[in-house]
Amino acid sequence: MSSPQTRRRQRSTRFMVAAALVITAAVVVIGAVLSASFTFVSVAAALAVALAAAAVRITHTELVVSRREGAADRARQAQEYRTIAEQRSREHREFAGAMASRVGKSEQAVTQLESAVVASQGRAAESMRKLNAEARRADEAEAEGSRLAVALEESEERAAEAIVRVSELEDENDVLRTENDVLKSELDAATWPQARHA
Repeated sequence: MSSPQTRRRQRSTRFMVAAALVITAAVVVIGAVLSASFTFVSVAAALAVALAAAAVRITHTELVVSRREGAADRARQAQEYRTIAEQRSREHREFAGAMASRVGKSEQAVTQLESAVVASQGRAAESMRKLNAEARRADEAEAEGSRLAVALEESEERAAEAIVRVSELEDENDVLRTENDVLKSELDAATWPQARHA
């Protein structure tokens, strides 16, 4: 395909040739009219018609060529835009898949942590029940006070550790929920422009 400057030069040349033909026809006709010769005027008129027809043909050819080049350029641009759109669509699908995978993993981790929190809460409740039972036994059996005091102390430590662990697990659960919400909002933001364009 020729460069725009070459096409512009060819068009200028073609239009200049067409304009020169029309000017030549006009000069010949004016010269024939001034000569006042019927034969010369008739020949000049026929020549003017032929030159005008040639100029019209050159102009028409230029117009057809311009339209074909324009149509070919628009078709090429449309193909490039289609390729770009397909690439963006493919990238969007890959991104959405990756984000869905990350959200799934986060949800699985949240589920596991929630299960661990529930189990820890159960253990904490059990520890609290044991603590209460040990306290009742201590009241009932003061004779075994020293042994029960040690057992009570151990139970309290386990209960405190369980409460601390439950608190830590709840904090981790909150962090994972926050990350999950962020990932969901990123996924929604990524799919929203696609849905709006669709």
